[in-house]
Amino acid sequence: MKYPGRSVLFSSALVAFGVAQSLADEDMPDMPEIPMPLATVIDGLAEEKRAFLMEEGEGFAGTWEKLFVRLRGKSLEEVEAFVDAMQYLESASKFNPETDMASIPLNTEAEDFNSWKLMNPRALATQREPGPINLSYYARGGRGGVQTFAGAPVAIYPEDLVAGDVEVAIVGAPLDMGTYYRGQRFGPQAMRTGYYQAGNDMATMVNPSKILSIVDYGDIAIDNMSTEISVHHVRERIAEIAETGAIPFIVGGDHSLEYPDIAGLADVHGKGSFGVVHFDSHFDAGKGQAHYITHGQPVYRAIKEGHVKAENFIQVGLRGPWPGAWGFEWMRNNGMRYHPMAEVEKKGWKQVMEDALREAREGTEKLFISFDVDVLDPAFVPGTGTPVPGGLTMREAIPIVRALCTESDMIGFEIVELDPLLDNTYRSALNANYIMHACLTGIAMRKTGITDGSYLSELSTEDQQPGAGEQALEAGDAEEIDPDYGRPDAR
Repeated sequence: MKYPGRSVLFSSALVAFGVAQSLADEDMPDMPEIPMPLATVIDGLAEEKRAFLMEEGEGFAGTWEKLFVRLRGKSLEEVEAFVDAMQYLESASKFNPETDMASIPLNTEAEDFNSWKLMNPRALATQREPGPINLSYYARGGRGGVQTFAGAPVAIYPEDLVAGDVEVAIVGAPLDMGTYYRGQRFGPQAMRTGYYQAGNDMATMVNPSKILSIVDYGDIAIDNMSTEISVHHVRERIAEIAETGAIPFIVGGDHSLEYPDIAGLADVHGKGSFGVVHFDSHFDAGKGQAHYITHGQPVYRAIKEGHVKAENFIQVGLRGPWPGAWGFEWMRNNGMRYHPMAEVEKKGWKQVMEDALREAREGTEKLFISFDVDVLDPAFVPGTGTPVPGGLTMREAIPIVRALCTESDMIGFEIVELDPLLDNTYRSALNANYIMHACLTGIAMRKTGITDGSYLSELSTEDQQPGAGEQALEAGDAEEIDPDYGRPDAR
């Protein structure tokens, strides 16, 4: 519908004057004058059908011009049949209580109805002292042992987080029922086994694994037969982490997770108490669908339910065909800030990045980051269900994520929509791990007292030659030449 706020009654009032005259006035600036003799034919329709055609016709055809082409040369009876078909489609698309199910029934008599999400009672678990568990056989971990997020120890219960003074709990959420392209459920698995899970950040010379107490909190149980059921349990588990004081890092899974992740944090920190920076090629504020939650609707639901204020929500990286003008008008009308890639073309990435960083500091001190990997160009992440060309590069994404996590009081981070089944290389999981590591680095920088998101280590950005080399040579710190280095037996 081109003008969703325009009622049929109002349209009727317009066409009552005769549609042969131009309706391209200030109220309908995009509607051209109806050509003759089509205008005369449309004038012959019943008033109610004329109003419907003027209200909905453009939406059915794509543009007014295309509508006029489709109706060109048709008789009154043929145009009337066209309108009847339009009205049938609109009516048949709606819920019919006589033929449609208002809800999906569940077998409430099933003995294992809730078994999928039951916490293992302590009495049945291996008895041990609370605290993180190192699962590696080897003293230095690394290449051996059980693979975990960031190569971190494992925590199972909230008591483990408290006992270990855990600052970041990385948890998998293998949900992919909210998208049309399955495979995101394997995202946590791919990131655990992928290259570059932890270690030093060369740009800042900060190693978050050494500075922060990080754990792998396992995977949240998901009922991949129902997104709606699953998101309520995800919300409970995110709140469980936040209540201990740890920052939840959620590895998805599809973007439906943004809703329960935000809601779970709001349950602990308070509704409207934090901002959100949403990296995505899509704005994910769809509404009016049969399902209240899909990977294209979490933003609308989180805002509609009051968990986060629209004026504290920032979109970065939007591009492609969705949304159209109505979506941007909705964001404007609700005070939401947005930075599409078109703005990057207009202003340059440096200016857009500075604006986004400044806006993230306004309104609230606390921040949640939602990072959909499809914000990156498909050259960097082919493993995602809805790729859109023209996205961010890794060289653009890493600094802004690191800066946001340095300059903000982070209360949560999610990385979603990684679908390793669509990538026959390790590229997508590799880059997803680098993005998550950038945020961990920022939080570690903030803990050490670095609050400037643009900070870069002098050691890794300035070689200071020739002075540094000359001073080292004089002090005896330069490497000595040894022609027999590779032949110990020759010494």
